[in-house]
Amino acid sequence: MSPPLLALRASAPRGFADLLARELEGCGVSEVRERATGAAFLGTLESVYRACLWSRIANRVFVELARFDARDADEFHAAVREIDWAAHLAPGTTLACDFSGRHPAITHTHFGALKLKDGIVDTLRLATGARPDIALERPGVRVHAHAQGSAITVSLDLSGESLHRRGYRGAGGEAPLKENVAAGVLLRAGWPELAARGGELLDPLCGSGTFCIEAALIAADRAPGLRRDYFGFLGWRRHDAALWERLRAEAERRAAAAEAAALAAGVRVRGSDRDPPAIRGARDNAARAGVSALVRFETGLLAEAAPLAPREADRPGLLCANPPYGVRLADREGARTLHRELGEVLRERFQGWDAAVLTGAPELGMELGLRAHRTHRVWNGPIECRLLRIKVSPESAREPGTLGRGTAHLKDTPGARMFANRLAKNLKRLGSWAEREGVSCYRVYDADMPEYAFAIDSYRTLEPEDSWLCVQEYAAPKEIEPEAVHRRRGEVLAVLPETTGVPEERLRLRTRRRTRRGEQYGKLDRQARFRIVSEGGLKFYVNFEDYLDTGLFLDHRMTRARLREASHGKRFLNLFAYTGTATVYAAAGGAASTATVDLSRTYLDWAQRNLVLNGFTGAAHQLVQADCRGWLREAAQGAGRFDLIFLDPPTFSNSKRMEGVLDVARDHSELIDGCARLLSPGGLIVFSTNAQRFRLEDSLRERYEIQDVSAATLPKDFERNPRIHSCYEIRLPGGAGAKPGVPERRAARRGADVADGARFACAAAQFPQAATIAFPACSRIASASESE
Repeated sequence: MSPPLLALRASAPRGFADLLARELEGCGVSEVRERATGAAFLGTLESVYRACLWSRIANRVFVELARFDARDADEFHAAVREIDWAAHLAPGTTLACDFSGRHPAITHTHFGALKLKDGIVDTLRLATGARPDIALERPGVRVHAHAQGSAITVSLDLSGESLHRRGYRGAGGEAPLKENVAAGVLLRAGWPELAARGGELLDPLCGSGTFCIEAALIAADRAPGLRRDYFGFLGWRRHDAALWERLRAEAERRAAAAEAAALAAGVRVRGSDRDPPAIRGARDNAARAGVSALVRFETGLLAEAAPLAPREADRPGLLCANPPYGVRLADREGARTLHRELGEVLRERFQGWDAAVLTGAPELGMELGLRAHRTHRVWNGPIECRLLRIKVSPESAREPGTLGRGTAHLKDTPGARMFANRLAKNLKRLGSWAEREGVSCYRVYDADMPEYAFAIDSYRTLEPEDSWLCVQEYAAPKEIEPEAVHRRRGEVLAVLPETTGVPEERLRLRTRRRTRRGEQYGKLDRQARFRIVSEGGLKFYVNFEDYLDTGLFLDHRMTRARLREASHGKRFLNLFAYTGTATVYAAAGGAASTATVDLSRTYLDWAQRNLVLNGFTGAAHQLVQADCRGWLREAAQGAGRFDLIFLDPPTFSNSKRMEGVLDVARDHSELIDGCARLLSPGGLIVFSTNAQRFRLEDSLRERYEIQDVSAATLPKDFERNPRIHSCYEIRLPGGAGAKPGVPERRAARRGADVADGARFACAAAQFPQAATIAFPACSRIASASESE
C-alpha cells in the first residue's frame, strides 16, 4: 500500500522559487506548482523529510491541515476547533501559533494567533483533559494560519524555524547574507557544474564566510540540514523517528563519499577579507558546518585577490561576492570605490572566470566596468538586490561609472538637455519663492518628467556656502530595460552640478524602492555626520549620509506651522515622532508641555538634540520610547490629558520590537480612537499619512468632526504631487467651542485629580512611561513622595 500523500507548501526567498521547485522534484514530490515566494506540492512523509534535510533554498515547509472560510474571529475559532488536534499533539507537547495575511475582521496578527491558540487549547482540553504549554522558542509543534480575505489555511510548520539556519553560523555581523540566498546565488551561477569539473571558487569579501561554506556544502554533497538539531516535525505525533534516522544516515554516507571525491578532483574554495576577526569567525563557521577540509580562509585585501594558478580550460573558476551596500555601507563614495576596485581586479586577474556579484544598490553594479550577461532580481530578507552574472572577458569590459561620476559624455544628450531645462525653470520659479518666504530646504523636482523619475531636494545649511542636493530615484518598473534606467540616471547626475551650482561632492543619491515604509527610516551607516538647517525660525539637525531620510520631512512644513499656531498653552502629544520636529514647533508655539513618543531610541535622541538646539529643556518636555499602539492602549486610563495631538504613523511597519504589524490603511481607525480617548474637550487631533491612495474609514466621520486639510497643508514646492500626503483635523463631537469658565475648570480639575490618583497607581505598575505622561500631576506627587 502506498503511503498517503500530504498537501504541502514550501516558502523561499523571492527570486529563487524556480530553484526551489527543481529541488523539490529531486526529493520525490509530485504536482509541484511554483509561486512567487515558494511552491505547493504533494508528497509523502519521506519526501517531507528529504525536503527539510536537503533543500538549500527553502525557508519553511508546511503541511496543510484544513481550509475554510471564516467571516470573523468567532467563526475562525469554531473552525479551528473542528480539527482533530489530538492526532497532531501528544500530551506534554509544547505549542506555538502564528497568524499571517490579511483578513477583513481579524486585523491584527497577534490577535489571530491568540484565537488560533485558544481553538487548539480548547479542543485538546475537551479531548484529553489537559492543555499544552506554550513555547515561543523551539516548540514541539508550530501551527500557522494564513488568511487571504476570509479564506484561511491552517498548517503545521514542519521546519519549526527557518531552514536557512543551518546551525553553523556564529555571530553574523551586520547585515548578514542569509545562507539559502547564498546557496541560491551559487546555484544560479552554475557552481555545482563547476565543482564537478574540479573548479575553484573565491570570495574576496567573504565576511563570515557564507558563500564559501555553502559552496563547500554543495561540492561535498552535504545536506544543509544535517547539522541542525531542531525541526518542527520532531514533536509531531505523526513523526517517524526510524525513517528520519535512516535518511540522516544516508545523508552522512553521501557526504563522506562526495567530500573525498571533491578533494581528489582538486576542488578549491577560498575566502579572504581584510578583517581578521571576520576570518576567525568564518573558520569557526566552517568547522561547525563540517567543511573545514574543503575551505581555506585568509586575511587579505581585495586588491591582492588572484586565482591560485593560471587557468586551465578544463578547470574553471567562479568569483562570488556580496560587496557592502545599503545597511552595510551608506557612504556612496566608499561603495563606488569598492565596486570599481572589484571590477579592476576581475578585469586584470580573472579573465576566463565567471563572476556572480550580489548587490543591494543596483546603480553600483555599473561601477564594475563589466557587462552582466544575466541580471536577476532577488531578495536577501527584506532587501531587494540584483544578482549580476558576468563572464569575465575582454568583450564584457565597459567604461565604469554611471553614478554621476564619469558621465560627462551624457551632458549633451537630448534627454540631459531636456531635463536640465526643466530643472532650471523649477529653480527660477521656486528659488524666488523660497528666498521670499525664508525657506532654505525645499523640493526642486519631483518626477515632473515621468521618464526621469527622481525627487530632488535642496538643502542650505547654516554653514556658509554649504548647499546639498538629496536625489532620490524612484525604482523603475521591472518592464523598463536596465540600460535605459542607467542612462537616464547618468544624464540626471551629469547635469545637476552645473544646473544647480551644487558641487558634485555634495550630491547624495538614494534609490527609493517600492517597499514598505517600515523600511523607510532605516539607519544606513554609523558616521553620524549631522548638519544644521533652519525652518520657520527654528533649527534642526539633518543627516545626508547615514539614513534613507534626512530627518526633516519637507512636505510637512505647513503642517508643522499649523501645529505651532495651535499649541499655545496646550498639552501636546507627538506620536510616531521620528526626529521630533513637530514637537519643536509646538514648544516654540508656547505649548504648556510636550510628550514625544517613538519606538526608536535613535530618533528620540535625535529629537532631544533638536529640542536642546532650540532651547527647550526640562521636565515639561518628555520623551518616551515605546510602541505607540501599545502606549495608546495603556495610556487610555488618563483620558482628557492632551489638548493637541499629532499623529503621523508610517504607512507600514513590521519592526521586530513592535507588537504585530502596523498598516495605516487598516489600523488608522484604531489609532485615531486611541488618541480620542486621550483628548480633552475642545482638543484637536492632527492626523497625517503619506500612504498613497489613502481613504479615511467612513465610520470615523460618524464618531468625530473631521476636516480634510490636505490641500491646506500642501507646500508650494509639492504642488506637482498633491497626493504626497493626506492630512485631517479631528475633534470630538460638539467639543470645538465648549470652553468652561474658571470655576468650572477648577472644580473639574479637583475632581479629575482625585480620580487620576487612583488610576495612576494602577497604570504606573503596568506601564510607568505611559502613566507618567497620562498623569503628569500624579507623577510629580509620586516623585515627591518617593524623595521624602
